[in-house]
Amino acid sequence: QGSELSGWAMGRWTYEGIDLNHNFADLNTALWDAEDNDLVPHEFPNHYIPIPEYYTLTNATVAPETRAVIDWMQRYPFVLSANLHGGELVVTYPFDMTRSYWKAQELTPTADDGVFRWLATVYATSNLAMASEDRRLCHYDDFARHGNIINGANWHTVPGSMNDFSYLHTNCFEITVELSCDKFPHASELPAEWENNRESLLLYMEQVGTGTPG
Repeated sequence: QGSELSGWAMGRWTYEGIDLNHNFADLNTALWDAEDNDLVPHEFPNHYIPIPEYYTLTNATVAPETRAVIDWMQRYPFVLSANLHGGELVVTYPFDMTRSYWKAQELTPTADDGVFRWLATVYATSNLAMASEDRRLCHYDDFARHGNIINGANWHTVPGSMNDFSYLHTNCFEITVELSCDKFPHASELPAEWENNRESLLLYMEQVGTGTPG
């Protein structure tokens, strides 16, 4: 259809009708319920949270792609990750799901909010498109006013996100990078998109070693 004629939902669901961006186990609700009942950490963990039994059943609505990624994450102790999306220019960080389940938007920081904000800022400030003085709005939200970063839940709630799952199940710090205003850029635009993000990707990966002994 061409990049200008594709809607935001194009390509969002699998053939089976599953949105992979919302398909990971919701560990947030279990943690917050345990916190509200003073069960953390002596009776319920606040990290390495186990996957609920209902999610592992054979008839659970879990895509094979999601199961494969979870198996991969459990085999390797990743500490840093990034989800690459399109359609906006902003970096989001957990939590992605609002703590008040009825709210579509709500600031919902993690216990490591300072670290997440730093990681998001590293990417956003070195991204050529986000840092440009000619930075324009993609749609309606002026993310530049906030340094082109935002708490995911404070933008829109995403239950079952990979970011929240990575953080709560494996202790991996993961952000989402919205790479471009155009969700489906033309092939001729890809070299420029790569240049916009090349340094950001390198600097982001280098944060794994920041602050560690030499």
